[in-house]
Amino acid sequence: MEEAITQHLDATGTIPGPRRTPAPAPRPGDPAARRARAVPVAVPALTALALGLWGIERQGSMWRDESVTYQVAHRSPGELWGLLGGIDAVHGLYYLLMHAVFAVWDGGLVALRLPSVLGTALAAAGVGAIGARLSGRAAGTLAGLVFVLLPLTQHHAQEGRSYALVTAGVTGATYFFLRASSDPRARWWTAYALTLAVASWLHAFAALVLVAHGLTLWWSGARRREARRWAGAAAGVGLGLLPLAVISAGQAEAQLGWLGRPGAGAWLLYAGLSATAVLLCRILLRAGHPGAPALTCLALPLLIAPAGLLMTVSLVKPWYVDRYVLYGMTGLALPAGSALAWTVGRRHRLAPAPRLLTACVSVALAVAVLLPWSLLVRSPESRKDDVAAVARAVERQARPGDGVLFMPARRRAWLLPYPEIHERLDDLALARPPRRSHTLHGTELSPSAIHRAIAASGRVIALQDEAGQPLDPFPGEEVKRRALRGHFEECERVRVRGGQVVLYVRRGREGECGP
Repeated sequence: MEEAITQHLDATGTIPGPRRTPAPAPRPGDPAARRARAVPVAVPALTALALGLWGIERQGSMWRDESVTYQVAHRSPGELWGLLGGIDAVHGLYYLLMHAVFAVWDGGLVALRLPSVLGTALAAAGVGAIGARLSGRAAGTLAGLVFVLLPLTQHHAQEGRSYALVTAGVTGATYFFLRASSDPRARWWTAYALTLAVASWLHAFAALVLVAHGLTLWWSGARRREARRWAGAAAGVGLGLLPLAVISAGQAEAQLGWLGRPGAGAWLLYAGLSATAVLLCRILLRAGHPGAPALTCLALPLLIAPAGLLMTVSLVKPWYVDRYVLYGMTGLALPAGSALAWTVGRRHRLAPAPRLLTACVSVALAVAVLLPWSLLVRSPESRKDDVAAVARAVERQARPGDGVLFMPARRRAWLLPYPEIHERLDDLALARPPRRSHTLHGTELSPSAIHRAIAASGRVIALQDEAGQPLDPFPGEEVKRRALRGHFEECERVRVRGGQVVLYVRRGREGECGP
């Protein structure tokens, strides 16, 4: 397949620039040659590492999904096994990995996010390697840098969830796919299948990249032998994923029941990114860019197919969230890197003064566009909520023995990473804690028992969603709201990112309002 899609490459595999006397090519074994080959891999990876470590603690904040990772990864292997049998099996391998990370080093927020930083660095290296193989070293280096600088990439590089690692796995598998299509040795297909299987066990939707790779083979007119080998590797990935797929399908309603169908904003973003990639590829093809045919066959299916398929399915069964197919950003970075490299090559035709002006304007525009996004993703405001801010507000308001209510119950995740605060309070609705019940948030008492527990309390701290959010209609949640309205007065309401911490005292005891 690679021969079919790279037949238009020039002899060196690099982007043609202005005619000039070529420098002597370094011998393959020379240190200079090795360094040159390493640039498209090393420069994006090191940039990703630097950006990932910059502000990694995100001003001491953590959001609800990271809270789940943190508290689940601190459970014992037996407790983890019990949890995964009921929910979150799709994240099981990631939780085991994070359990190992915290067993080696319980480094708080840095340890929580460091695997994602490393995953992003590996993904950036993979993008650079793919781009260099298809369009030359300059294009590969720039493609890797574009991938690193994308706001969505930076966002998930500092996220204590699996998506950056999944992207690294899919990008690595895509590189092996490219190598396997031009090398008859079985080791590349083996590496492809094993890497993609691991990525799919980190998150099952990584397997959707098989659709993209199949389209690449069809589009490039691959030989039947290559198609058979790919089909065998894909079947191996599917069989390996089957146990997880069966378990996850049974958990899908509890796992994804909160999702709605993709809205107009999601469709517009998808259409905009896809159109941008298509436009870049068309420009490169019309300009006679030597890597354009190969790049187009690989990049466009990677960007468009997994996300498009998942969004279409979600019109019937809502399963789409953009982070589930984060790896599709590789399909945008590859043509963007090639287009930038081609533009740089054309810029050398200008006189020195216009060339310098063009470079300065380009850098200034890039900084003006990207710096605000880079600062935003490193702030608490970039996430839906901030459990650390919630915990601080509770700590300021609470007295030992105060009652606490989570409204709704899943907001218990806000305090679970902070047992020193949670255990000082009386969790009025809790029947069995998360570890003992093998659940994420614990199980709650019957509505009548919840009402009795609230009625017997003098002070209650309620952790609630921010104003304007829909109220859960479940009987237990209705009882919580009714009991607070009927027996208590509100003393203080502290609004934090994504939620509210409200202190209630029993009527007639308003003097106990202070912390």
